[in-house]
Amino acid sequence: MITTKYFFLLTLITAGFVFILLYHWFSTKVIHGDKLTVHVADGNDGQLIHSRINHWQTSTGKVDDQTTYQNYDEKFVIIYNRVPKTGSTSFVNLTYDLCKKNAFHVLHINITANMHVLSLPNQLKFVRNITAWDSMKPAFYHGHMAFLDFSKYGMPSKPLYINLIRQPLDRLVSYYYFLRYGDDYRPYLVRHRAGDTMTFDECVSRQKPDCDPTNMWLQIPFFCGHHAECWKPGSSWALEQAKRNLVNEYFLVGLTEEMDEFIELLELSLPRLYRGAVSHFQKSNKSHLRKTKSKVEPAPETVAKIKESTVWQMENELYEFAREQFHFVQKKLRTPGRNMMQDFLYEKIKPNQNAPAKN
Repeated sequence: MITTKYFFLLTLITAGFVFILLYHWFSTKVIHGDKLTVHVADGNDGQLIHSRINHWQTSTGKVDDQTTYQNYDEKFVIIYNRVPKTGSTSFVNLTYDLCKKNAFHVLHINITANMHVLSLPNQLKFVRNITAWDSMKPAFYHGHMAFLDFSKYGMPSKPLYINLIRQPLDRLVSYYYFLRYGDDYRPYLVRHRAGDTMTFDECVSRQKPDCDPTNMWLQIPFFCGHHAECWKPGSSWALEQAKRNLVNEYFLVGLTEEMDEFIELLELSLPRLYRGAVSHFQKSNKSHLRKTKSKVEPAPETVAKIKESTVWQMENELYEFAREQFHFVQKKLRTPGRNMMQDFLYEKIKPNQNAPAKN
């Protein structure tokens, strides 16, 4: 009888331990409901930052593992190697506005003397730092620097690159007048060419260095990278490398002239960082930020002369290439012939997970 009592107690204790172990295991593996909490940037642990629809649909074989998605979302690293005078200030300030609300970090990459290419030891240090700096993730890095391929340095993961590109002559003219008159972002800052009232047309007719077409050679090297050949104006190799990087290494490249659409695509694709971006951009003054205070559009004969240059033709080829790709990505958002978002599901899954096993 005593033996039976002890056996019964031992069975109850064992069952209790098994129940506790199963409960703890199950609670760590399942996310209840459709809301997700994370540690926010300002230290308020557990603050609700965004909700997510639960798309677990066993009938269609479509699986959305929220735990896995959460892990990916919290490790996001985006690099925006911004090209000067492409609307980057407006876009970056929008991102700064969203970072606290959506709980991620924004960091500016400040390179000595505004150099666009990192030295070899700094390249290695940069990729290691960004890859290992987990306390900053999710992170958005921005700065005027050329593309850097992380896989070249043996990194286990690569960041998502994004960028904006602008019509090359428009960018050059904007930069020309910016150096003379500044902009409405920092109106009291004296610029490098302040006091020089020569128009862009006059500059071209007198063949001055400030309006030399070689000054347009900037978007190609920014997309091309840290190779010496990237920075040689008129290099066909650099143009082709820039194209390859644009389609193979960049998550998204938008157009300055279509920034609204660029932001919309980011909100749809990367809601972890850009949730609410479209609404905020439209309601705030970010879309009108940093305009050159005084700018004279070039005359048709000036435009024609610039377009004769090899550098303009190559820069424009990259711009048109980027524009076609951007519009292609936009078009694939929706189902052809109908105004509905494209979707996908998994089906014909074999073997059937619910079927009884055969002996």
